[in-house]
This record gives sequence, structure tokens and C-alpha cells, in this order.
Amino acid sequence: MSYIGKPIKRIEDARLVSGEGTFIDDLSPLPNIQYAAILRSPHAHARIKKIHSEEAAKLPGVKGVITGEEVAALTRPFPVGVKAPVKYYPIAVDKVRFVGEAVAVVVAKDRYIAEDALTLIKVEYEALDPVVNIEYALSPESAVLHDEVGSNIVNHRFFNYGNVDDAFKNADHVISKKFSFPKVSATPVENYGVIANYTKSEGAYTIWSNFHGPFTLHSVMTAALKVPSNRLRIITPKDIGGSYGIKSGVFPYMVLMGVVSRILNLPVKWIEDRQENLMASSSGTDRVSWIEAAVKKDGTIIGLKMKYADNVGGYIRAPEPASLYRTHSNATGAYRIQNVEIEAIAVVTNKSPTGLIRGYGGPQHYFPLERMMQIISDEIGLDVIEVIRKNLITKEEFPYHTATGGIYDSGDYHKALNLALESIDYQGFKVRQKEAWKNGKYLGLGFACIVEPSGSNMGYITLALTPEERSKSLPKSGCSEGATVSIDPQGGISVRISTVPTGQGHETVAAQIVADALGVDPITIRVVAELDTLTSPWSVASGSYSSRFAPIGSSAVYQAAQKVKLKLLEIAKNQLNTTVDELVMDNGKVRMKKDPEQSISIKRLVGLAHWNTEGLPIGMEPGVHETAFFTLSAAKSPNEMDIVNGSVTYGFVFDAVEVEVDIDTGEVKILDYTTIHDAGKLLNPNIVEGQIMGGLAHGLGAAMYEELAYDDRGQFLTGSFMDYLCPTATEIPKVTIKHIETPSPLTPLGAKGLGEGNTMSAPVVIANAVTDALRPFHVSIDQLPLSPDRIWSKIHNENTVKI
Repeated sequence: MSYIGKPIKRIEDARLVSGEGTFIDDLSPLPNIQYAAILRSPHAHARIKKIHSEEAAKLPGVKGVITGEEVAALTRPFPVGVKAPVKYYPIAVDKVRFVGEAVAVVVAKDRYIAEDALTLIKVEYEALDPVVNIEYALSPESAVLHDEVGSNIVNHRFFNYGNVDDAFKNADHVISKKFSFPKVSATPVENYGVIANYTKSEGAYTIWSNFHGPFTLHSVMTAALKVPSNRLRIITPKDIGGSYGIKSGVFPYMVLMGVVSRILNLPVKWIEDRQENLMASSSGTDRVSWIEAAVKKDGTIIGLKMKYADNVGGYIRAPEPASLYRTHSNATGAYRIQNVEIEAIAVVTNKSPTGLIRGYGGPQHYFPLERMMQIISDEIGLDVIEVIRKNLITKEEFPYHTATGGIYDSGDYHKALNLALESIDYQGFKVRQKEAWKNGKYLGLGFACIVEPSGSNMGYITLALTPEERSKSLPKSGCSEGATVSIDPQGGISVRISTVPTGQGHETVAAQIVADALGVDPITIRVVAELDTLTSPWSVASGSYSSRFAPIGSSAVYQAAQKVKLKLLEIAKNQLNTTVDELVMDNGKVRMKKDPEQSISIKRLVGLAHWNTEGLPIGMEPGVHETAFFTLSAAKSPNEMDIVNGSVTYGFVFDAVEVEVDIDTGEVKILDYTTIHDAGKLLNPNIVEGQIMGGLAHGLGAAMYEELAYDDRGQFLTGSFMDYLCPTATEIPKVTIKHIETPSPLTPLGAKGLGEGNTMSAPVVIANAVTDALRPFHVSIDQLPLSPDRIWSKIHNENTVKI
């Protein structure tokens, strides 16, 4: 029986639904653990003049109070992938640069005492002018957050591909527009958590945390801590209560608690609360985009100019500016556009720092790109589907090379488009819409198609540097991941993965893959998902981000399983007097193809490897323990022309959404949501469906509800779920999910990543649908979220003459 591609139940769920999960706050790995609480800045921008902590230190039960000066004395600023000399420590040293920045840490015998002690600390601040708005941050008149930088621009690059000038000279239409995307969070059920212990005799830090990578940040942490890499041991628990990217941002707190442990010579535990998470953990970047399209009268887009300005918050911190460059290779989306100009800017403002959030860079990128497809169709008087078809990459063009360097491995975008149109009855909707408008009901239908990158090439982030700057250091490339498959002397099969799952079902899929390879039942396989940097097979690319498990992590598991299979077959061929080609492995046995009655059990073969090594083939090592590292040659460094294939596989999503807008209240109701996916070979359809619904929920939030809002003084306004609105089960619309499968030729299982696509497509497809519904009012959506007050104002303040 083949298990790959089957909707088997998740192995993880048995422990999770029975309360046997092991999360960071469940751990107590050391005796005498003390508890930390963090004093945070009430100011968006202020100089720290003096911290008075004496009274707090006297409180019974308090073990110590640590401030920025003490932390800075034992650390260096975190390295970052840009040349701007931004000094970022895990705690404020000279100035605070966002509301919620850590100013002091209290450690006590319990969290209650630590929190009480915080109230006794007095800080003298000198308030400074805040910078909140992206466009203002670009201005030389704005207050400078980092004096050593000299401005609030911390990264600025220009790119030009093809012949953009000629494209715009030859265009029949040049269409320009500006768009704004909000700053949003990810709000997992479990917040950040860290347990840190410094061992003085070894000069080593051991840190337990729900950190999921990327493990490039291990080197960032060791550099900050000023220790060799083998003196920082990171251990992640087997269960992480969701992340959606945000838990990569826990790394500054890992360093902070490590230093606190060192200063106090005590193990320290810190668990973040929800207010801290919203105010000061991490978020996606808010972005302003300016986009200009050169278009022929038949709807062909022959050139694009795009200017992006990302707000990375008070500090640019690794892995930023990842959000700015992750979609660089797929900048033209699903369209055949070979003339492209890009200006990429990262600015600092007095908001919380940003990082990886589900789909990072994708929602910000596709919002302007896919809004423009609708705007272009309106400007030149063509149906939007006609414009999309005209520009969509064809099946025959794969593997398709984008102007910026992306290599789209496989796909059939037109097939997905046609499947969507068949599912929604497009022509029938147009008739219904006109009738509805006549009756005062405002129905709209929106479309969006997006290319979903997965399996990040570590080299793309170096686009933040010029070719000359890149040439001075070691080139960066690759997307490697490791896995180990072993069989113990009694025949028990174990798999160790380093993809640090945060709820996606990696254990289940890994078991399916190994079960297929070895011809056993997945339920008999134990998958170990904890990562320990001293004992696990990992590399800098390891971790749970960029939808990389399906194309990369699963491939490492597959290769390790194939190594084990080949070893067992080599042992079996001697026992059965045949060749490997004449053998098959199934139902726990190795059999002769031509004579299935001649067989030997896998358990017996494993017994030979462990118990009777003299019976092994000459030169074969005993035991069954195989590790594999998988990568792809498509993940190369950027070249001198700034050409880079930023991911190794590319899926496709086509969304069609029908909405109704109440013009009296501004409320948007989603009537139907159809989403078509091509993620190559689906490894487990049940898990796929869950990932799609989760991604859609995040995209829906950014489209209609969520925004980490600040006032003009940089004060944080959405510090609880009363103000930061997330969609709940009752807000999730009816969803129709359909698939096509064009397997990737690059991965051994044909799989591509999936789970971020609707996070990227939902904000813009809903915006397109709302714009379509409000055509009688000549409303065009250029900003999210689509809150009722914003839509009402658009209708009633921008209303001209109703059709």
C-alpha cells in the first residue's frame, strides 16, 4: 500500500487532544528556575536618562534587576544583512525606539513578585519626536532614530531588468497607482517562551525556546553573545502552539534571557503574555507601494515599474529585510512580463520591529500587483479575465524564467483559471450583479492569481547588498535540510527531523514517506520533531518557514529513508542469493519479485545489522542509522546582474470571491470563496485542506479586520483582542477548494510548498471584489483593512453620480 498522497489522520493529534502535548511552559528542565518579567517603554521615542531600580531590587524574592548597560557590556549588537550601521541590542541601551521596547528585566522566585517589582522601577526619559508614517520616514525632515545611520532609510536598492524605457515608450497606456498595506501580526495561541541557563564552567549557553528558525539566526545569536557556535545550544520542544512565522522573532529574547542568566548565575524562565506579544514581539511589515504599468491596447502588459517602501519598525533585525526581497524572483507574479524596474526601500520608524509572518512579503506584493490587473482592465475597457488570460504564463513555457531570475518549475495556470470560472459561473454572475444593483444590492466578484514561492534559497536575502558589496564576503545560496532515519536492534523505526513544526503535521507526513519507502505501517514509526543544535541534523537553512517542508524537508526524509532501504536490500540480496533489482520491500518483508514466497523480514535484516555483523556484506558498516541532507542546484547565489532564483519551487493559486457590500454600514459580507491550488503532488490531502483554511483566515484578517495601529505620537492602540480584531470561526466564509497537480520535476516526491498562498491572495481578491461591488460609486480600494468605517467613508465621501 502507498501512503504518500493519502489523507491519513495526523499522528500528532492523539497527544494534543488528550492534553499530553509538551510546550515551552510545560518544561522544567533544571532545578531552581527563576522567573523573569520585562519593564517596557511607554514612549515611542525617548532618550533614557536614568533608571532607578533600587527599590525593586529590595523586594523580597527578587533575585536581580538587569538593565541595558549590563547587557551591552556582555554582548555585541545583532548582525544584520544590510550595511546601515544600526545598533540593535535585545534591550534598550541609550534610547527607546518603540512603545513596548524592553528597558529592564526583573528576575524573582515567581512571576508574581517579578511583576510587582516592575512597578517599583522608575525611569527618567527625555521624550523625542516620533516617526510613525512611512512616507514621512523617507523625508529628510523626519527625526532620525539611529544617529549613526544619518537617516531613517536603512536599505535602498534599484533594479532594472529588460528594457523598461522602451516598454514605456511603446505603451498605449501608462497606468499608475499607490497602495498601502497594514502592519499585521500572527497571534498564535502560544506566545513566546524562553528558558535560559548559562554554565560558567563551560562558558556555554543552553536555551530552550519555541523558536522555529531559520537557524541562520543561530549564528546571529552566537555573534551577539560573543561565544563559539558550539557554546550556544538551542533546544525546541516537540510542540509549538502555532507560529505562522512570528516565532522566528523570539531570538532577541533568547539572547536577553541568556545574558540575564549569566549575570545572575541562575536559570531563568520568561513566558510572554498576550499584551506583550501584540505590542513588542514581531509583525509583518506595513508597506507603501507605487506601481506603474506599460500596457498595450489589447491588454498586454509590456513593462512594470514598482517602488516598495517597507517599515521595519524601530530596528532592522535579522532576517529582515527578507520581507522586502522574498518575492523579488516572482515580482511579475504569474504574468509574462520581461521588462521590470524595482526600487526597494526599508525604513525605520517608531513602531515594533518586523520579521517573518505567514506569507511574508507576499501579501504586501500581490496587493498592488493584482489590484492593478483590475485597474488596467477598467482603464482600457476589457474584461479583467481577458487581461489576465492575455498575460498569464502558458503551460508550454515551463520551466519559466522570470525577468528577475525566478525559475518557475512547473504549472498549468490556464487550467486552474478555467477550473475556477467553471466553478463560479462567471457569465451568470454578471447578469445577477446588474439586477442586484438595480435593486439596491451591491454584489461584487473579484479575482486574483498568485505564484506561491516555497523552499527559500538562502541567497535571495543578499539582494539587500550591491553586487560589489556581495563580492567581499562568502556567497550565500542553498535551501538544505537534514533528516535521520534509524532502526534500533529490535526493529523500531525512528525518524528525526529538523524542520521544527509549529502545527503543520510534519510528523505525520514524515511517517508516511518512511512507511512507503520501507513497506511498513506509518503508525509503527516514531518521528522526533524536537530540535537540538548539538544532536540534530541541521543546517543554517533549517526551520519552519517559507512553506519549505513539502519541497525540502520531506525530500530529506525521503532520501534518508532511501538510504536505509538500500542498505536493507543490500543485506537481503546476500541472504536470498539474488540482486537488489530483483527485490521488493512491502508489508515488513523483503521479497523476490518473481517468487514472493522467498522473503526475509525487515526485523531479521535489522537484527543482522545489529546482532550478527559478521553476516553483513563485506565492507558494510553495522547498524541502521542514515542521515541525509537535501538541497537543490536551482538555489544559486545572486549573480552580478542581481538575477536570483529566490525559491526552488513555485505553486499557483487562483481565487474568485463574491461579496455583498452594505452601503449604509460599510459592512462587507463574503458570499462565496473559491480557491484553486496547484502545489504539485499533495502529500496528505487532509493536512493540505487545513493549511489552506488557515492561510485563508490570515489573509481574511489582513483584508478586513487586522491592523497593529498607532497614533501620530507612536502610541500603540491595539494592545488586546478588544482592539486588534482577528477573524473567528463565525467570520470564515463558505469556501470551495479545488486542486490541480503538476508535480515539480525538482523534488523527489513532486511536492511544492503550500499554506501561505491564500494569505497572499485573500487581501487583494477581497479588495478586488469590494471594488467591483462599488463600481456604481466609482470607488477604488487602495488601502487595507476594509473596515466598515473606511468603506463607508469611501462610498459617501468619494461618491460622484450613482449609475
